[in-house]
Amino acid sequence: MPTVAFYTLGCKVNNYETEAISQLFLNSGYKRVSFDEIADVYIINTCTVTNTGDKKSRQIIRRAIRKNPEAIICVTGCYAQTKPNEIAQIEGVDIIIGTSGREQIVDLVNKFRKTRIPITYIKDVFRDVKFENIPVINYESRTRANLKIQEGCNNFCTYCIIPFARGKMRSKDRISVIKEAQNLVDHGHLEIILTGIHTGGYGIDFENYDLADLILDIEKEVKGIKRLRISSIEISQIDDKMINVMKKSQILANHLHVPLQSGSNSVLERMNRKYTTNEYLEKINEIRKVFPNIALTTDVVVGFPGETNEEFTETYNFIKNIGFSELHVFPYSRRSGTKAAKMPNQVSEVTKSIRVNELLTLSNQLAQKYINQFKDKVIDVIFEEEFSDNKMYLIGHAANYIKVKALANSAKIGQKCQVLIKNTTYPVTLGELI
Repeated sequence: MPTVAFYTLGCKVNNYETEAISQLFLNSGYKRVSFDEIADVYIINTCTVTNTGDKKSRQIIRRAIRKNPEAIICVTGCYAQTKPNEIAQIEGVDIIIGTSGREQIVDLVNKFRKTRIPITYIKDVFRDVKFENIPVINYESRTRANLKIQEGCNNFCTYCIIPFARGKMRSKDRISVIKEAQNLVDHGHLEIILTGIHTGGYGIDFENYDLADLILDIEKEVKGIKRLRISSIEISQIDDKMINVMKKSQILANHLHVPLQSGSNSVLERMNRKYTTNEYLEKINEIRKVFPNIALTTDVVVGFPGETNEEFTETYNFIKNIGFSELHVFPYSRRSGTKAAKMPNQVSEVTKSIRVNELLTLSNQLAQKYINQFKDKVIDVIFEEEFSDNKMYLIGHAANYIKVKALANSAKIGQKCQVLIKNTTYPVTLGELI
């Protein structure tokens, strides 16, 4: 039985796609092994959202080549899509396949095995109008499951390379989403995370059907699902219809990840983000009127070209005023091919590093403040894994994304349990099963 090993860099979408590709190999008679083992085929699913992603991807490719020089090395994902020639220069890479057409990946491996001629298979993502539907049936090592429902982005923020790696927005059809969600639940995945490159844009290519409609249909038709989470949604996509669906839903997580990127209007304009801080704040206030304890997380980019001390201070103060429950902070990464790469007044790496650290400190403070309000309260937790700290604990997440550990039998993994929060220390709170 031939063996295949995977390494995934980057986002939830990449993690989903690795599992989908793995299923293709398993269906073709392969055995999946750890990336640290000797394998016949290595699949590296790459990321290119930052320079660090590119660098890390190259490191992992070379690591696989060293591990087994006789193996077939296949590189896929966003870095493969945007810079195939750069990857082709790495001696030992056999197959390069971008972000579409991966239903053929096993055939390409078999073709290379026969011919030993390197293969580069890169399609024009802007001509792709169909969603690449390779379903995931099961995640062997997870209780939470990503379900990719959407591909591509039409926004073209000036700093972002992803539209060039993923193409235009397109959506997975409703019937396929429902079927895949049911399969995942049947395999023990009680929480499903709806994910995509621009998840909130689901249905833009359909007539009169959007993400809010899909959520209603999943809740109505998928038997046994306990929790549904949206991986990310733009502020403009949280309209009255979505808020009404959130109010009615019994399974939707009390958590939204709403990218901000900057709290300065002048920076938002240079980024080509299509909202102002006032519009963002008004929508957040509207959401909190309906869901006072909702967890709100966000993405922030610091050190965008021309970002002054004053603009960074505006961002810092805006974030503090909003009171997010957690921040994902990224230093601006210059990506060739984007408008921001050509902008004047690029910010130094030292300045970016200082600003990142300031926001990470603020993130910790905000997270602790958010968690504190749940002390001595009962919340629902789905346990995901064991954790040993002199005693054996289980760790899982609440609907509001609080990470909780509690003394419990491993049989509780994958189950939804009521937990009394006893200690609210960030990042892992201590709870007690009731």
